[in-house]
Amino acid sequence: MADPGLTRLTSVLAIARRKSFRAAALELGVSTTALSSTIAKLERELGVRLFNRTTRSVALTEAGRAFVEQVGPALDIIREAMEAVRSHQGTPSGTLRINAFATAAREAFAPLIREYVQRHPGVHVDLVTEGRLVDIVADGYDFGIRSQDMVPVDMIAVPLGGPRSFAVVGSPAYFAAHGRPQHPGDLRDHACIRVRLPDGGLFRWKFQRSGELLHLDVNGPITLDEATLARMAVLENVGIGYFMESDVREDLDAGRLIQILPDWTPSLPPVCLYYPSRRNSSAAFQAFVNLARELADR
Repeated sequence: MADPGLTRLTSVLAIARRKSFRAAALELGVSTTALSSTIAKLERELGVRLFNRTTRSVALTEAGRAFVEQVGPALDIIREAMEAVRSHQGTPSGTLRINAFATAAREAFAPLIREYVQRHPGVHVDLVTEGRLVDIVADGYDFGIRSQDMVPVDMIAVPLGGPRSFAVVGSPAYFAAHGRPQHPGDLRDHACIRVRLPDGGLFRWKFQRSGELLHLDVNGPITLDEATLARMAVLENVGIGYFMESDVREDLDAGRLIQILPDWTPSLPPVCLYYPSRRNSSAAFQAFVNLARELADR
């Protein structure tokens, strides 16, 4: 059972980091109401307000800022001591927190995460997917999963597979009705599924062959911000889509989708599991690293 004092301190740091009660509650796996109640109780006991709250923003008060500056390093020491003790466990247990891009998480789920929870049922894996690149140490994660070229230089990285590539695809019915583009430039005359990035910008389709590099702002009847919806739209003959090849491999193998312009889609670095160097790590943490290395060596 978690110590209530540590839980309250961890809650303060999560809100300060996320600048949102709702986001912090999601991170901690509690309701926003419960988190608000926890902070209100702590503030009453301390006799000061730690956060200034409005309907649109959350910010530390001066007292709250001083509190976080002292509590943060102290909690790091406590966590390190707990990890040192857990490193002597024989059986992995506890919780592992992982942050990943959604595409990277999908690629790593079956070979790594699913295998891990099957081998170690005493461990709970908390996987968070988001489009922004986070500091996994500052945000309280054990691991990150990203493309190799996005792994911070001070992290230890384990590749989870080989190079990857994009795939431009459409349904057989769409190509039967509209023909197949033979060059990336031909896509301007086709309906394409547009994708919005987490920062609000539109994703530009990238093509490369024999030194020629193209970035296209495609046009189409619909703009989406989630790969699963975009795949559904392509399967429903709405237009042509641009995906990670792994996300549509089963559809290609089954003939539900057809790939075009394969010689124009550049290869990408592999997905990597990454983590900071630790003097002492829990049995759960070390077992996860060992499995990732085992998969990398296959």
